[in-house]
Amino acid sequence: MKVNDFKSEVFFEKHEFSAPYLLSQSDAESMTIKELLDYEPWEREKFLNTWLGYTEVPGAPDLRAEISKLYKSISVDEIIVHAGAEEAIFNFMRVMLEKGDHMIAMFPAYQSAYDVASAVGAEVTRWWIKAGKDEWLVDFGELEKHIRPNTKVIYVNSPNNPTGFVFTEAEICRLVEIAKKHDIYILSDEVYHGLELDGVRRPLLADLYDKAVSVNVMSKAYGFAGLRIGWTATKDKYTCDKLTKAKHYTTVCNSAPSEFLATLALRNSEQIIARNLKILRDNMEIADKFFAKYPKLFEYRRLRGGTIGFLKMNIEQPIDDFCVRLVNEKGVLLLSAGIFDTEEQYFRMGFGRRNFAEALGKFEEYLIEEKIV
Repeated sequence: MKVNDFKSEVFFEKHEFSAPYLLSQSDAESMTIKELLDYEPWEREKFLNTWLGYTEVPGAPDLRAEISKLYKSISVDEIIVHAGAEEAIFNFMRVMLEKGDHMIAMFPAYQSAYDVASAVGAEVTRWWIKAGKDEWLVDFGELEKHIRPNTKVIYVNSPNNPTGFVFTEAEICRLVEIAKKHDIYILSDEVYHGLELDGVRRPLLADLYDKAVSVNVMSKAYGFAGLRIGWTATKDKYTCDKLTKAKHYTTVCNSAPSEFLATLALRNSEQIIARNLKILRDNMEIADKFFAKYPKLFEYRRLRGGTIGFLKMNIEQPIDDFCVRLVNEKGVLLLSAGIFDTEEQYFRMGFGRRNFAEALGKFEEYLIEEKIV
């Protein structure tokens, strides 16, 4: 299996730890280990006494128990812990798809969601999220037209990376109805669950459909990317077994300190999500004012949830070239449309960090210096 270079990670590898103004980051604001332990100070000694041996392949029982509480009908045995969401997606594609299978992927999307499927020999059809006047939209009629006799998986991501699109509850029910009708698996990337800007938590797919696999992670909505803890939730025993055995060839098990800290974080998840949602909402007010100043330069479709949005910039210079110049000349990092296999003049902006206003100010400075505004 030969997988293409991961475009966003290649770009981040070059610039993420040298560029001073990160304006495209996909995660919420993080914190230190000390700040996390401050939620339960009595647990510090226990953390320091964590045993650094191997851990259980499917994940620590205490961690899986906390994860299961996020769902209405998922048991501890139906949770498998992975090294981030990336391992979960990679292993799912590797063990559930093969040459001759067909997969439909919501698009634009996280690259591994479609490239790994292609690498194992499956054919992938893109179900495009389309730009409406003021928001992003999906067409379920189009989704149904994509379905073939050999369609095995529908991949969705809501809140979406990079557009910020979010399914309504009615749309989620429609998706489940279509998948059930055709007996298709759903791989549902739910890593931004909890950061819906309207405050309405959508149903999780694993609770609604036995052949749905929900993917989540500590990295995005919670802001703990450094823990490298993600998980899958599904009622499908065949998938659980396959994913557990796939881990034997990848990470085998997770980091014991990371599992401890993730468990603690999930016990305090409502406070942490509320903190991150406040940062996001405050930043969106700043963004609204900024984009209102330049209505001819940008097409601004306000994200419905998650920490990122996909904005169109009306300039003659190719957006890929603009973003390279921006980071090299001003130290402001944005991800261009080409990284998402999209040809139009879009870039991804991140709204989840506390220094958003500072980074946006540097972006505006560059636009003024280059006489773009």
